[in-house]
Amino acid sequence: MTIAVPEKPARTSFWRRSPKQQPVVPPVPTSTKPLSARALPEQLLRQLEFTVLKRLDGFFFGDYSGVFYGPSLDLAEVRPYQPGDEVRRIDWNVTARSGELHVRQYLEEREITAWIIVDANASMHFGTRRCTKYQLALEFAALAARICTRHGDKVGALAVGANGVKLIPAGSGRQQALRIVDELLKLESQVAPASTHLGDALEQVTRTLRRRGLVFVISDFLEPPIHWEKNLSRLSLKHDLICARTIDPVERELPKVGGARFHNSGTGLETWVDTSDKSVQTAHQAMVLEREQRIAKSFRRAAVDHLELITAKDILDPLLKFAIRRKGRR
Repeated sequence: MTIAVPEKPARTSFWRRSPKQQPVVPPVPTSTKPLSARALPEQLLRQLEFTVLKRLDGFFFGDYSGVFYGPSLDLAEVRPYQPGDEVRRIDWNVTARSGELHVRQYLEEREITAWIIVDANASMHFGTRRCTKYQLALEFAALAARICTRHGDKVGALAVGANGVKLIPAGSGRQQALRIVDELLKLESQVAPASTHLGDALEQVTRTLRRRGLVFVISDFLEPPIHWEKNLSRLSLKHDLICARTIDPVERELPKVGGARFHNSGTGLETWVDTSDKSVQTAHQAMVLEREQRIAKSFRRAAVDHLELITAKDILDPLLKFAIRRKGRR
């Protein structure tokens, strides 16, 4: 039995010796995903406060009532009509009795409870641009929660996903906004073919929210309206309802990339499609048109305010346009 002895390394002059080896530090991995996909709740909230809320402060000078809060339903007084008053505020009963035009003046409700309903079903975890639809929904939910808590209101959340409806009880303060972000971030990796109807969460909020409140519904609304339109209409009768629809550009315009395999996140099935085929393009355009008309019709029936969030664009511009449009109706 022999044992191999390694040769002793040759000595070198001190001026030729290699420097002392330093421990190798692995490079920090980089990612092209948005911060919301890998950030901690505190990081995400700070990013939104700096990039969005700071600009909203400059635009609205700290008055967020024009962003999300609509007119109150509480009557303060009836006063004589003045030039510039809205016609819809005219109190015809008082006008008939007095023989002079009078309008209703409403109080602003300062303490309300807001609920954020986030769709976390499989179709929301799709995206071909800046982020996925769920990451975009997460940004909007974090922003809505922070605005509500800055306004002094309580805010809670419900996430609709494969495991049913997850409830985050209402609370106030910045810690509540962080809690909502944290719970929604945990659902980002929980993608499964199974799904829960969006209408279930709407029905739960309807039963829970007794007083008039503010409700956000964040979804792609690709689920057939039969599952959510009725509960959406019922919720909008009593509460201030805002729908934020998340959209990826590919869902509206099919790219011509030749043969491609499409995966149905809802059923798990895969289908091969020739995207360059004219008949395929025509059928897709017809399907998109029919779907857009169906969703728009459902929103009109429910009489809800809505805005569109595109995965290829920043969240600030559509939010500002929505706020200006909503404030102009007050």
